[in-house]
Amino acid sequence: MKILVVGSGGREDALCWKLKKEKNKIYCASGNGGTERWAENVDINPIDIRSLADFAKKERIELTVVGPEAPLSEGIVNCFEEKGFRIFGPSKEAAELEISKVFAKEFMRKNGIPTACFEVFNSEEKALKYVLNKKFPNVIKADGLCGGKGVFICKDVEIAKKTIYSFMTDKVFGKQGERIIIEDCLFGEEVSYLAFVDGENFLPLPSSQDHKAIFDQDKGPNTGGMGAYSPVSLITEELSKRIKKEIFERTITGLLNLGIKFKGVLYLGLMLTQDGPMVLEFNVRFGDPETQAIIPRLKSSLLEPMMKAIDGRLSNVRLEWDKRSALSVVLASAGYPEKYEVEKEIFGLNQIEGLENILVFHSGTERKAGKVWTKGGRVLSITGYGNDIISAKNTVYSAISNVQFEGMQFRKDIGEKEIRRNNG
Repeated sequence: MKILVVGSGGREDALCWKLKKEKNKIYCASGNGGTERWAENVDINPIDIRSLADFAKKERIELTVVGPEAPLSEGIVNCFEEKGFRIFGPSKEAAELEISKVFAKEFMRKNGIPTACFEVFNSEEKALKYVLNKKFPNVIKADGLCGGKGVFICKDVEIAKKTIYSFMTDKVFGKQGERIIIEDCLFGEEVSYLAFVDGENFLPLPSSQDHKAIFDQDKGPNTGGMGAYSPVSLITEELSKRIKKEIFERTITGLLNLGIKFKGVLYLGLMLTQDGPMVLEFNVRFGDPETQAIIPRLKSSLLEPMMKAIDGRLSNVRLEWDKRSALSVVLASAGYPEKYEVEKEIFGLNQIEGLENILVFHSGTERKAGKVWTKGGRVLSITGYGNDIISAKNTVYSAISNVQFEGMQFRKDIGEKEIRRNNG
């Protein structure tokens, strides 16, 4: 089958890798220095929907798979479906769950989906007045898409004021921060839980845990994600049943009540609190870096659930998963998540690619003159397998010791929470 994967990150590299293993012809727009190992890179911006549609028509693409949120928010699925092209991902209307945090929060309140108490503001004056009477810490979120960086935990009123000013006066996120949410801070463990959805039925993937902060021990500013592992022992069978009933089912039903059939991957960012699982955020696509830890564990076909989700026939799909743990660590450029350095030569990849139990997924890379260079903030994801989380962690960090580029930074504690839990 001829498949077009839209995107240029580590998530897309992992999807291309898996779909290629299933003997498909893969194209990736716009891809990176790693995707060309499995796919033919196409020089089209992922949000240039018209050019992507023209390419799909010209090359007779049989399936398009959308990785990042931006083309979904621009209505790529609506456009392709109108042209009769098969595409895996939610419509623009369904993608509103991620496009607008205000929509998502109000949707959850209306449908009884557990989440933190919140208020919405489009007035800086009212927001400032509100935080003066709030207990701390609390959380301030920009309404729109900010690349995973529009959420701030405020420990006191001064930090809250500065955050409100930065969103609404300084406009650090432009129009995306013109409306904000101020919500209670939840306490517990964060986990990611994804599922294929066909409009009415859903098929969960294994749990994972992302690490958003740039530095060890969850310190420093948030990033798009610095590493992940799967599975998470906190997600017991009993807890999984509760998440399915209280969150997945209510979300799908709530969307159907709005006349929206969600087809694609629904991502729950959860906080496991003393009162049970509560939704921090929805995403409407595969996570990054969660995909780099989850998809390598999928032993059965990735293409099948995608095609069945499009056709509304997920109920008869069964997925087989590797029982081993997988752990993925992101290597990032100096300066990330703020202004970062690029065009640094990457050394050592040839020493670890092909190693047993190691996979290398590229994000911000490009190939020039037979060498691999950094091109983005998040550069590589090094993924390893292990019979347990300790083994997977040791395998990954041993491989990372062979890789080097100027200014390379990475967290050294990915998976440590799981290890401490397992060791009592």
